[in-house]
Amino acid sequence: MGHVVRMTATGAFGITFVFLVDAANLLWLSQWGSPQQVAAIGFAFAIQFFSVSIGVGLMIAATALVSRSIGRGDRATARQQAGAAMVTAASIQTVVATLLIILRHPLVDLSGATGETAVLAARYLAISALSLVPMAISLVGSGVLRAEGYGAKAMYVTLFSGVLSMFVDPFLIYHYGIDGAAVGLWVFRICLVILAIYFSIFQMKLVERPDRAMVVRLFRPFMLVALPAIATQMSTPVGNYVLTMIMARFGDDAVAAWAVVGRLTVLVFGGIFALSGAIGGIFGQNYGAGHYDRLRSAYRDALLFCALYTLVAWVLLWTAIPYVSQLFDLSGQGIEVLNAFAGVGVGSFMFVGALFVSNAAFNNLGRPGRSTMLNWMKDGVLSWPAAMLLAGSFGAAGVIYGQALAGAVMGVLAASWGWRYVARLGPQSDIDPAPQRPYPNLDRFRRR
Repeated sequence: MGHVVRMTATGAFGITFVFLVDAANLLWLSQWGSPQQVAAIGFAFAIQFFSVSIGVGLMIAATALVSRSIGRGDRATARQQAGAAMVTAASIQTVVATLLIILRHPLVDLSGATGETAVLAARYLAISALSLVPMAISLVGSGVLRAEGYGAKAMYVTLFSGVLSMFVDPFLIYHYGIDGAAVGLWVFRICLVILAIYFSIFQMKLVERPDRAMVVRLFRPFMLVALPAIATQMSTPVGNYVLTMIMARFGDDAVAAWAVVGRLTVLVFGGIFALSGAIGGIFGQNYGAGHYDRLRSAYRDALLFCALYTLVAWVLLWTAIPYVSQLFDLSGQGIEVLNAFAGVGVGSFMFVGALFVSNAAFNNLGRPGRSTMLNWMKDGVLSWPAAMLLAGSFGAAGVIYGQALAGAVMGVLAASWGWRYVARLGPQSDIDPAPQRPYPNLDRFRRR
């Protein structure tokens, strides 16, 4: 539990600070007195979430492969995998960001934005989308640091970048509004990649500069983990996108509150999000080293951490919710959405956190397809009908209730399935997606 808490705390501190700055930016933007700008950020966030999730999926793959190599004591392979992962992640995100810019207007229209809100959301995407490329590199760098156990240095990457944003963003937003917020996102992500490269490459020597042959050789085992991890991560933005479309029916006030809820979620539950990243490296290293008892204790302790963290967050947010409504100048349906989140939505993260823990176990221990299925069941199958049904009875607040219900059902199922899998792992298990050699069956052929 001590190791789980230390690794999670360092990640949570950095992530939470960044999300605090992000929430503050939404607050500065709300001071313009234009709910269209706040709503535009909500629509743009729902769309850009897809690309961010791809970057997170690539980070998960890098962490899984590198941590298992470190656990086996093969640090040369770990450095090669880290370098190839950075190149692959940057290439993929360049293509994704370009497509996002080209298709931004149809995507914004499809999300339900109209009029000035749609124009502002599309402009925000046009300015900020390509910053996803340095962000992808920084995510892989942070994942490599965590795979080695350098939680504090991974924290510095986000913490120092957040400090810079804290000073730069208010100035940009005050003078340029939503355009300033987009430029501030560039500043933040460039700082992220500079620090990630410094700590992972130059200071800790965890990444080897890859040549073309190395990238090609490691592409297949990397993508065998990355593709299902990306598919898993994509379920969240798809679910968020669909729920945003449902919320849009209740007007800009509801969507503005939905944007605030999104910021509060990542701010309040930074510890849960950090746990899902930290625990993956712990799983991978202990499997590589053959410590199966530690796998099981880490899984159990992570679930306990989720439950305790959620209870504390629930009490604190419920106390603070009246002040949040005033800060962001929410009204009408917006207040109902915020109250529903504080009363019910927050409590559901006890189960959503359990889903994250099972995702980390499956992704890092050779069954990433299970994570994909569980997350799509939650976000692609259950959330939409539950939100539609409850929105018909409770209005905009019903979207929050539907999301919480889907999270609770799938969280219980995922936690149980993940525990059964981890409990059965042993020396006979073989979870590597592919051996490092390009022709794994050559020795068997020679023996014949």
